[in-house]
Amino acid sequence: MLGAVEAKSTRTAAPPFLEVIWTDPISGRRGFLVIDRLVRGVCSGGLRMRKGCTLEEVRGLAAGMTLKESLYYRPENNYVPLGGAKGGIDCDPHDPEMREVLKRYLQAVSALLQAHWATGEDLGLQQKLIDDVVSELGLQSSIQAVYPLLPDRDGAIERMDRAFRVDVEGVALSELVGGLGVAESVLTALDELGQPHAGSRVFIQGFGSMGGGTARYLAKAGLIVVGISDSIGVIANPEGLDVETLLATRNTFGEVDRSSLRPGDQELPRGSWLAVDADVLVPAAVSYCITPDNQHEITAPLIVEAANMPVLPEAERILADRGIRVVPDFVSNSATNAWWWWMLFGDIDASVEQSELKIRSEMRRIVSDMFARAGREGTTLREAALAFTTDQLQAIDARFGLE
Repeated sequence: MLGAVEAKSTRTAAPPFLEVIWTDPISGRRGFLVIDRLVRGVCSGGLRMRKGCTLEEVRGLAAGMTLKESLYYRPENNYVPLGGAKGGIDCDPHDPEMREVLKRYLQAVSALLQAHWATGEDLGLQQKLIDDVVSELGLQSSIQAVYPLLPDRDGAIERMDRAFRVDVEGVALSELVGGLGVAESVLTALDELGQPHAGSRVFIQGFGSMGGGTARYLAKAGLIVVGISDSIGVIANPEGLDVETLLATRNTFGEVDRSSLRPGDQELPRGSWLAVDADVLVPAAVSYCITPDNQHEITAPLIVEAANMPVLPEAERILADRGIRVVPDFVSNSATNAWWWWMLFGDIDASVEQSELKIRSEMRRIVSDMFARAGREGTTLREAALAFTTDQLQAIDARFGLE
């Protein structure tokens, strides 16, 4: 039910182009693929795995991907946005059978992977596992559907291979770019609100690729990371956490080794994350976690969505009445998707410098425009961002057509 409600808040004008419901013949588990739109015959969107994943959830995420793709359309760029899509498997990623379930799902949708759907890691899955399974199935890549659109396929693949080998202070560049985009969204929003970076307090729910990267870049910008949460619980310190130590001791599920905590770091229950006193709240873990029933616990005047669909629409309306701003997910967490395509299409090279410069400048442009439009039109930030994507989609449709 929550997925259905949330899907309506990001729904593009027409119903999805294609919906696939798959039932695993061995385990009975279900998987889904929703293609919201095609542009030049191709769509883009990650593949997630979580227990309880639903078609409604995947449908909403696919619509969100159409919006994310449209954000970065600029006629002068090599990269032309694709349509939006999303895949999802109803399976616990800790399940010992998850790899075989994933393999059977990808085999079932392999024809779409070959020609129409470019995908990558999302919640519960890592890119290396997807790459390994795709290779076992005899496919070229999880993004091979894009290859016919590339002006220099061999150069693009070589550039991406180099980018995925880049390490930034112990963390892969590919695991940081999404968090950098979220962090730049936070910094731009603070600038728009007239609040200094140095000393502003931030709490980050989730410490995987998105949450961990966000924490690193915000700490480097002078913000005080007063708390993070993972699947175990909350770690908080009003004086600030040692982000780099936490990054160095987390596992592949984004769980922090508690033996690395310092005196003054507090372990709190999982459910206490909303109430930690902060100036900025970054939900970077799961969907539908901020509801009408728990939004009253939030004290932060600014929420920047790093997860997909973390704030329910009714909760967001109540938050707006309380004067709390929400930077929407399809803006703030869009950098990973854009980085892949800028890299492949040749708008940037494989260097850290070009990646960071492009993400920072584009995110700052989009978030600043969103604030300006919301101010002019008297709307919420989400409404302003949706109006912007409507303009962008019309321009894409006029040039390439939307299917």
